[in-house]
Amino acid sequence: MKMRKKINLSNRIVLINKKFKKKEFYHYFKTPNLSLVIPIYKKKFIIVSQKRIPINKINYEFPSGLIEKKETLLQSAKKELLEETGYKCIGKLHKLISCYTDPGRITTMITGFYTNRLKKISKPEKGINIHFVSKDKLLKLIKQKKFNTAAHIAMFLHFLNK
Repeated sequence: MKMRKKINLSNRIVLINKKFKKKEFYHYFKTPNLSLVIPIYKKKFIIVSQKRIPINKINYEFPSGLIEKKETLLQSAKKELLEETGYKCIGKLHKLISCYTDPGRITTMITGFYTNRLKKISKPEKGINIHFVSKDKLLKLIKQKKFNTAAHIAMFLHFLNK
């Protein structure tokens, strides 16, 4: 069977088919990197909820998104925070860690930041709801599999242990 090595699925998302063994292929996606922000306002974490089509559920998560071609990590993080929550970072974003989201299947690396210097300047983008939750409520959402994006959980746990 003849298989194409690269298939462009959309802008900046490519399916790679790499010969693995004599008659086997290893498939993975080349995808853009992500930024994430853990926003803290009045001792509460701001999280967002939105429908995630692949799992067909409302998912709770931190503001996060693709880093555009001409954006820096910080520009992306600040933009996603504002778009998804309506809050602007008025201080410094503090870097947490960078890690691969699923190194066995995609090339995406996510970099996390946190801030407690925020100012409300607009509404969140359509389709996104914001929630102010305590640490205990967030841990409960994780246990209930409602806040269930692995990289977001890793960033949160790293934040708690920094």
